[in-house]
Amino acid sequence: MIRLYNTLGRKIDDFRPRHNGEVKLYTCGPTVYDYAHIGNLRAFVFDDTLRRVLQNGGYEVKHVMNITDVGHLSSDADEGEDKLEKGARRDKKTVWEVAQHYIDAFEDDMSKLKVLPPNGNGGRYARATDYIDEQIDLVGLLLEKGFAYQTETAIYFETAKLDDYGKLTGQRLSEKEVGVRDEVVVDAHKHHPQDFALWFFKTGRFADHSMSWESPWGEGFPGWHLECSAIIHATLGEPIDIHAGGVDHIGTHHTNEIAQTEAGYDTELANYWLHNEHLIVDNSKMSKSKDNFLTLKDIQEKSFNPLSLRLLFLQSHYRSQSNFSWENLEAAQTSLKNFYAWSDLQFQNLSSESLRTNYAEAFKKFVSSMEDDLSTPDALAWFNGMVNRADELGPDSSAIRDYSAKIDSYLGLGLSDRKDIDQNQKELISQRDTARERQDWQKSDSLRRELLSQGLEINDTANGSVWRRI
Repeated sequence: MIRLYNTLGRKIDDFRPRHNGEVKLYTCGPTVYDYAHIGNLRAFVFDDTLRRVLQNGGYEVKHVMNITDVGHLSSDADEGEDKLEKGARRDKKTVWEVAQHYIDAFEDDMSKLKVLPPNGNGGRYARATDYIDEQIDLVGLLLEKGFAYQTETAIYFETAKLDDYGKLTGQRLSEKEVGVRDEVVVDAHKHHPQDFALWFFKTGRFADHSMSWESPWGEGFPGWHLECSAIIHATLGEPIDIHAGGVDHIGTHHTNEIAQTEAGYDTELANYWLHNEHLIVDNSKMSKSKDNFLTLKDIQEKSFNPLSLRLLFLQSHYRSQSNFSWENLEAAQTSLKNFYAWSDLQFQNLSSESLRTNYAEAFKKFVSSMEDDLSTPDALAWFNGMVNRADELGPDSSAIRDYSAKIDSYLGLGLSDRKDIDQNQKELISQRDTARERQDWQKSDSLRRELLSQGLEINDTANGSVWRRI
């Protein structure tokens, strides 16, 4: 039984999908005005880990992830400027060019991190601009049902009309406060500070907005929160089983998604809400002003395998803050290399009955940890035990081959991508083994150096010589 922490009830629940054998999963994707930073990447690795656990649990997962390419203002509320417009000015490109550039970069990051692409939208990410008609339809429903009102600048959702607005946070509407800064632009005609924009008109501060569409109420563009409800309705149908995202989405974005879906479609949005905690860098919040704003490109430029970053994320529970440091990443890369060396044992002619028996029990504990609210630190501890037992008990090629693929299906660390050495290298190892049997140490050492120059380290064990990539 998979168990998950549900933000909606503030407790760990047994996971029970609405339909046997099928899970509808929606995860919040990037706003594509800049490169994804490593805090964003942690969220997407969490989403991927959740999906892998569900798939390994025997479920057919229909997964949709949105891409925000319009409407996300520099505040999570309705203040500030559109992030795509800001990115276009910075990069001296059109908003459409900016969106496509960072979508391409995002997809490249996901590939390098072994994040499975969404499969519930024809194998594509769901771009907000591809669902404008659906968003307009939802605004129409909310106006028709009396949950929305129009001002000169926007159409707003009236939060006071929904009795349980804010249930995801556990706060009543009267308890919510909005901090107003000097530079914030506030529509004086909003009925309540928590009312949120469904549709901005091309007027006032948005008179020159580059992206706009015709609607029954006037030319404009959708507010940020609207897209997810419309996309879910169009692709998965509500209620879905699981909605996931970062903890920063709980108070505003996900709260507003719930409100507009329940009011517009007369149904709940999701049965389970999962949220990952923040990533901090060197024990402080990530920010460009602190020069600790890092992307996957920054990681690679220091010669780190992107999957070392994925492993670093997995070493912390998704509901706990994770601390990035270069030292922590170095340690994760060392662990990853050890995992690869263990996985490479599958290509070598080794056997150990005691290891196979030992692995069966350890793998059972590994799976149990993954199914217990994605307890990846515990699962990695069991996996590390399996790796260490290969040294203690003697490796078993067939056991490692079987369990390497199974473990990788949960962790996505590239264990399944390992390849055997080539025939020439195998022949050199065989020649070295023969030289050792004849006690021809000079030739043995020469062959060892030759293999080392090809990136293979040879260790002599009770089971014979074992190679390891360096």
